[in-house]
Amino acid sequence: MIRQEIAVGLVYDPWCDELFTAIRGQGACLNGNPVHVSEEDDLERSLLVTGFPYDIREGKVSNLGLFNHLILKAQAIRRDGSAALDMAYVAAGRFDGFWELKLHPWDVAAGALIIEEAGGTISAFAGEPFCITSYDVLATNGKIHTALMQAISEVPRDEW
Repeated sequence: MIRQEIAVGLVYDPWCDELFTAIRGQGACLNGNPVHVSEEDDLERSLLVTGFPYDIREGKVSNLGLFNHLILKAQAIRRDGSAALDMAYVAAGRFDGFWELKLHPWDVAAGALIIEEAGGTISAFAGEPFCITSYDVLATNGKIHTALMQAISEVPRDEW
């Protein structure tokens, strides 16, 4: 970060030997080749990805309520285990949207810039500007952002 703004982001997937990179204002790349978000504009045909908090057994907020609601709104939902990699996959067009709760700056900072530089949109669930310390993160190809935000708003916060 430079002056409270994410300037450079890197996400590495050692299993696939894939390096996702972004420099503010210079686009996003996968192993040096430009990447862009998907063109899907219908939530019902979208492939989403999410994760669950580490304290899922102890915490009141588990993301299960949102998962149960959104699985009926989208084509499918995946759970891969790395928020940073999930966000990079949205940037590369492999997924159309991502949401998650209770993440940390190291989970989301690089992925946020990579998504933005790939043409996507990132915010908090209710549309507030993204912040690396936000409680919730919503990242999409931009085309389904409003629809996914609306679907999330249909679930009361105490049922997340």
